[in-house]
Amino acid sequence: MGISRSENMRRIRSRNTAPELVVRAALRRLGHVGYRLHKSDLPGRPDVAFVGRKKAIFVHGCFWHGHDCAEGARLPKSNVGYWLPKIRRNRQRDEESMLALEAGGWSVLVLWECELGDADALQRRLDEFLRG
Repeated sequence: MGISRSENMRRIRSRNTAPELVVRAALRRLGHVGYRLHKSDLPGRPDVAFVGRKKAIFVHGCFWHGHDCAEGARLPKSNVGYWLPKIRRNRQRDEESMLALEAGGWSVLVLWECELGDADALQRRLDEFLRG
């Protein structure tokens, strides 16, 4: 017998996801250390925060945050009345968090799950963001 939907949803993590681990490995390769994870005292709890530099990085799953790529544009197959408003709320909350961080003098980088496959491009983007 397969996994029930509720079991499957329980297994989906909000922290230390595979995309986050890819980004953190790229940061280590570049020598950018000294970051904090999931700073709860910052708007939106950035996945990675360089507090001294006031740089915040969010790693968004395309489906969960409504990206305009193929995965993010995919409609849920069931319980659409729940998922579509939830994804809209996620997008709205993301926007509010970024605006609040920027108003506090922070620079914000959003990395989408679909962008993480090209390691060289990811490293260039991270390095430019953190050196700029």
